Amino acid sequence: MRDATGTVAVVGTGTMGQGIAQVALLAGHTVRLHDVAPDRAAQAAEAVLGRLDRLVDKGRLDAEERAAAAARLHAHTGPDGVGDLADADVVVEAILEDLGAKQQLFTALEQVVSDETLLATNTSSLSVTAIAAALRLPGRFVGLHFFNPAPLLPLVEIVSGHATDEATAERAVKLATAWGKTPVRCADTPGFIVNRVARPYYAEAFRVYEERAADPATIDAVLRESGGFRMGPFELTDLIGQDVNESVTRSVWDSFFQDVKFTPSLAQRRLVQSGRLGRKTGRGWYDHTPGASRPEPHTARPCPAPEYAVPHGGLGPAAALPALAAEAGIALRTPAATAEGPTTPGDTTRHGCLELPGGALLRLADGSQPRGREIHFDLALDYRTATRVALAPADAASVADLAEATGFFQALGKAVSVIEPVPGMIVARTVAMLADFAADTVGRGVAGAGDVDTAMRLGVNYPVGPLRWCDDLGADWVADVLHNLHREYPTGRYAPGRSLLRRKGAES
Repeated sequence: MRDATGTVAVVGTGTMGQGIAQVALLAGHTVRLHDVAPDRAAQAAEAVLGRLDRLVDKGRLDAEERAAAAARLHAHTGPDGVGDLADADVVVEAILEDLGAKQQLFTALEQVVSDETLLATNTSSLSVTAIAAALRLPGRFVGLHFFNPAPLLPLVEIVSGHATDEATAERAVKLATAWGKTPVRCADTPGFIVNRVARPYYAEAFRVYEERAADPATIDAVLRESGGFRMGPFELTDLIGQDVNESVTRSVWDSFFQDVKFTPSLAQRRLVQSGRLGRKTGRGWYDHTPGASRPEPHTARPCPAPEYAVPHGGLGPAAALPALAAEAGIALRTPAATAEGPTTPGDTTRHGCLELPGGALLRLADGSQPRGREIHFDLALDYRTATRVALAPADAASVADLAEATGFFQALGKAVSVIEPVPGMIVARTVAMLADFAADTVGRGVAGAGDVDTAMRLGVNYPVGPLRWCDDLGADWVADVLHNLHREYPTGRYAPGRSLLRRKGAES
């Protein structure tokens, strides 16, 4: 920008356009709202001022600042062109997601604005490179992807197209920072960072549901209360809109030439086809009609705590469990103290598990199908603070085995959800896939590791960045989970990527 308070033009006056205009206004800019539809820009300007009034009412903005912002806000209707935007230092486009329409708009803008004007698109699904291809000066074009609601969410993805100049990207970073946002930089790739890396969060939950291993309420509860996520994928997609979420998934899938790792969900497709789009239609995965009750997650009835447990080898990411069990009054015994005596040398069947008095083996989900008398328990972000744990018993595990396992975790203060035996369960397979997608994004030069983790924490409220989570769990553990899943589902979807395997190798 030529100065700190230059003119910002926002073209497109929907929810995102209004939000971006509000952000620029409160940063001190003169803002020109433009829309081709008669009266729409004026209506959008009134809506923005209404939001500022609410900020005044809440004490977050004083009346003088509101008045000054109102004086800097101008509405323009331009069915015949964008000539009124000639003095803009920055133009941010937020019109419909149509490549031809965006190219036509920016071609027209180039004829009226200065060659120094920064041109930016807020697209979430189209290629920044493709939009810029129609321009005379594609080097001054960049993606400036805000998240909805733009005034509240701090993240902005700064997307460099193939022809974007480095100086342009740096200018966009400074602009977003001056607006109080947290910018992350990435190359032009389908879904950018957030919409690319986040696909497994929805896809794995939908797959668990499609295999009839658990219902939506239980899957959501496990991911919230064990995984630490703010919202479960079923409730989140109901909020976003099933049509919107599925459209993004299909767009990324198609852009990656229908790579099996990005395959959309048939169950979600049927939901969209039925018109059950979530909160906006009253029904989605859940019933949102007035008076409808929210289904409860499956929660096991109280069971007696086992008298003792026998740790066999290290428990990896679940290493805290023996200490938690001891605190809960469950005695810890060594293998030699059991009736069966010590484990036979070379016998690895019990390694990395907790043996219960009845002989059942509690094992952390590792991507394999539970076998014998195994009962797998799911990954938790923090086993001390988690309030729910999922269990998946092998077919040969008895009712008494499951009761002992349930009582063990209930003694630790956890609600227990029993699901059907499915490889990788819920949290473990989701986190492993998120880590793999994140590592692949970094490995392909799309973005740096720090930007990926920041984007996922701020853009979709993940409790931990997926690469930091991978480091905490150990890339070897994550890769092993995916190897096991790949053996169970030999389609290529779960084959760990080269970048994750390199991280694993670096740990050796």
